[in-house]
Amino acid sequence: MSETRKKHSKEFKEEALKLVEKTGNRIKVASDLGISANMLYPWKKSMEEHKEKAFPDNGNPIEKELHELRKEDLRLHEEVEILKKASGIFLRLSK
Repeated sequence: MSETRKKHSKEFKEEALKLVEKTGNRIKVASDLGISANMLYPWKKSMEEHKEKAFPDNGNPIEKELHELRKEDLRLHEEVEILKKASGIFLRLSK
């Protein structure tokens, strides 16, 4: 039987890191919260690297930004294709 991964909110992660900083005992904090102590390392790294932008939608901020940029790129390509078709129609009508 496989376990599904738990997703923790941004607030949960921030509070866990604050507790570790306050108590200095990451193992005790992790045990009290019912998580693996090893989970705290990537959370801490993300917090240090990305500050306020850490943990957007329970994911990596870079991945979220990349997804948004790809979505915008696709939308712009579609708009360019529509404009190309429209300009072709207007050129034929103007002759």
